[in-house]
Amino acid sequence: MSQTQSFTVTGMTCGHCATSVSEEISEIAGVESVDVVVETGAVTVTSTAPLDASAVRAAVEEAGYALADA
Repeated sequence: MSQTQSFTVTGMTCGHCATSVSEEISEIAGVESVDVVVETGAVTVTSTAPLDASAVRAAVEEAGYALADA
């Protein structure tokens, strides 16, 4: 059963930014899809199990951006 989690990423300004973030998060085990809205920084991740926030943070930082603290 799929689960959806939402995160906010800061520093994205264009489609390339969204693609970079999406690609990095997609590499996390269990991730099925990633939806990024550049204008708001909203990132919605659908996965097979709850994701570890530290893994998401590491992926976002690897892409060159920051995960906003919830």
